[in-house]
Amino acid sequence: MINVLIWWTLVTIVCVAISQIIHNLRREIREAMRLGQYTLERKLGEGGMGMVYCASHAMMSRPTAVKLLPLEKMGKASLARFEREVEQTSRLTHPNTITIYDYGRTPDGVFYYAMELLDGASLETVVGLDGPQPPGRVVRVMEMVAGGLSEAHDLGIIHRDIKPANIFLCRQGGEFDIAKVLDFGLVKVVEGPEDANLTHDGVVTGTPQYLAPEALTDPDNIDSRSDLYALGAVGYYLLTGEQVFTGNIVEICGHHLHTEPIPPSERLGREVPFEIEAVVMQCLAKNPEDRPQSAGEIRARLAASLEVPRWRQADAHAWWQEHGEALRPEVADTSDSDVTR
Repeated sequence: MINVLIWWTLVTIVCVAISQIIHNLRREIREAMRLGQYTLERKLGEGGMGMVYCASHAMMSRPTAVKLLPLEKMGKASLARFEREVEQTSRLTHPNTITIYDYGRTPDGVFYYAMELLDGASLETVVGLDGPQPPGRVVRVMEMVAGGLSEAHDLGIIHRDIKPANIFLCRQGGEFDIAKVLDFGLVKVVEGPEDANLTHDGVVTGTPQYLAPEALTDPDNIDSRSDLYALGAVGYYLLTGEQVFTGNIVEICGHHLHTEPIPPSERLGREVPFEIEAVVMQCLAKNPEDRPQSAGEIRARLAASLEVPRWRQADAHAWWQEHGEALRPEVADTSDSDVTR
């Protein structure tokens, strides 16, 4: 009997000890996953500038995404670039630009910022799933992106990495197909002080398939029209399901400099509404002077086009009903965005 009591006492002590260890481990994990008022719940994605998590705020219930810069990437240039991304993006208030909520640094030195959590998918994913998009949808997306770029350009901010992976179609505020421009990690500020550690003479920055010719030949002196070239390439991709130019990096860059793009209607082998094709092809002009001169001009021309059937909420709702289950929340991956000459 005494042996049984001793045995049960030992078992009880061991169980209590294990329970306490588990409790402490869980507490440590919770603390490790907390950044300021935010608790990280699950990893959404990872790009060249950091990792993004779905997170919850200690007091507010709004969905939040938190982007953080890992300690191993905490070089002076990386930190300055990360801070600049937050600073510049937080100046933007257009509904088609991602909203920044908060910014901070943990006691152990991890930098992070909180932004709206997007419920949807990138244009890259949408086209990969569904192929070429209806012209009306392309017009709607390009109008919204042009609206976001118009505000940025008016503030002297050039994005420099407009591409399908950096444009999300979201379900927001009860509406479908709300476009959001995100990832301002490569921004250039016009007529403003720039840290010499962030910009280097002769460095080509961006994604090869969406680089304007002048971004290759004179990257230090590009202006907002390089973003318009990239927007034209995005429109081309949406209309055709294919990149304007293909090949290896050298070949693609050579095409941007010397090859006239095949019109979308010719690439598809069917008619494309005149105005949307004209806007896309003009955006892809080699000479910036031959392009639309502002994002506002693009937006106005697309809005005035009467021959393109409008993409309405009923159309968007039907599309999301059919394809929504195949899409998963994601975050743009810019790990291969930078090209150095």
